[in-house]
Amino acid sequence: MKREAGFTLVELVIVMVLIGIIAGVLAMQLGPTIQGYLMVERRATLTSLADTALRKVATDVRSAVPNSLRLVSPQCMELVPTIDGGRYRAGPDVVNAASPGLFLDPFEPKTTFDVLTGFNNAVTDSDAIMIGNQNTEDLYSGINVFEIKSITRTPGATTGEARIELDSAKVLPSGYDGGRFVVVPGTRRSVMYVCTADNKTTKGNGNGTLYRITSATLNGVASCPEPGAASPIVATNVESCSFVYSPNQGATQESGFAQLTLKLTNGGESVSLTMGAHVDNVP
Repeated sequence: MKREAGFTLVELVIVMVLIGIIAGVLAMQLGPTIQGYLMVERRATLTSLADTALRKVATDVRSAVPNSLRLVSPQCMELVPTIDGGRYRAGPDVVNAASPGLFLDPFEPKTTFDVLTGFNNAVTDSDAIMIGNQNTEDLYSGINVFEIKSITRTPGATTGEARIELDSAKVLPSGYDGGRFVVVPGTRRSVMYVCTADNKTTKGNGNGTLYRITSATLNGVASCPEPGAASPIVATNVESCSFVYSPNQGATQESGFAQLTLKLTNGGESVSLTMGAHVDNVP
């Protein structure tokens, strides 16, 4: 009889055992390398997320209304954003006596004035302007807030780029002659960054969140709102965060420095970044 070729059961078991041993050796050799690669990738992702979040905060800080930054707590910071700005007419045009233009001055309440510069962004009658703010309390109490009633093109080429009518007559802040104003959006009078981190982790992940909460009104009393389900999220997996603000100790606080620290933790890996932003508080 002719014998059939093939593997016996014993030979098959031996091959399977050898393959298992080789696979185990390869896993022991390659496992740490793969884990190290995944850890590096996770840290790189966390670094990118933290950097993006801090840059978002720093951008808002740098473009805020002068002297509007205030800390409610180390985990809660508030500011008043701007979308544009320009120069207002501070006196009549003496060269063109027939068309002197409308101007603001610190002596007589005015409701209408001409803007000498053009706008880069759309400005509407729901927005407001702020002039010469040198005090945080004055700003949030509305003393330096000029509500816009309407904005149109000026009737003459020499009077300026636009004409703004205010809701009520206003005078310039005492002692201010800079001729500049900033525009605050009507739906975002206040921007608050709120962090819920508590320096703890849950299953290797930061259990806090950094929110950016906007408000259409200014609150004279500093308070930190409770984030809601619809509150925009800036960063998740936050283990800790802190805001530090040091205004210039001069009379007008011409400059300041904000320091922002954010620590993200995910899958047992942590990244901590700190970013500083200079604040120009010249009205």
